Amino acid sequence: MASRKQDDAIALLKADHRKVEELFSQYEKAKDGSRKKSLAEEICKELSIHAKIEEDIFYPACEGAVEEDMLCEAHVEHDSAKVLIAEIESGEPADTFFDAKIKVLSEMIKHHVKEEEKRVEGLFSQARKAGLDMEALAVRMTEEKERLAASYHVGALPTPETPSLEGTQLA
Repeated sequence: MASRKQDDAIALLKADHRKVEELFSQYEKAKDGSRKKSLAEEICKELSIHAKIEEDIFYPACEGAVEEDMLCEAHVEHDSAKVLIAEIESGEPADTFFDAKIKVLSEMIKHHVKEEEKRVEGLFSQARKAGLDMEALAVRMTEEKERLAASYHVGALPTPETPSLEGTQLA
């Protein structure tokens, strides 16, 4: 992760999106099991940190400023991704469904990114139109992202909270 601070919260989140897209692309091309494992771990780390800063900082700032349905969908998408991330982190590339889990996670993230980045009605567009202080959000998000990255290792974060999946528990 770059230590350079982004000036804008949306620019920071979009940079995360591009980074993860590149990691998924590298994974698709990888043949070696150890390379796949390394890329999978990096994908999971990046997505876990990204989801955490969105859920703890960006989405709460958006409440009341963007369509509520869009925020609810974003939370459900995050929760679904967290389930796959937990399974990927506990698996190995030789596992029967490992590649399939990465592929499904990639497709879920592509959909999520598309929803956030739509030009007119997307979450980011709505947040910008609402006049949120993107610079102040970027400072908070960058600081939290650096803190999370410094303490992250596979299994370091607690079992993810999945508030939209009430009544279910991850193993």
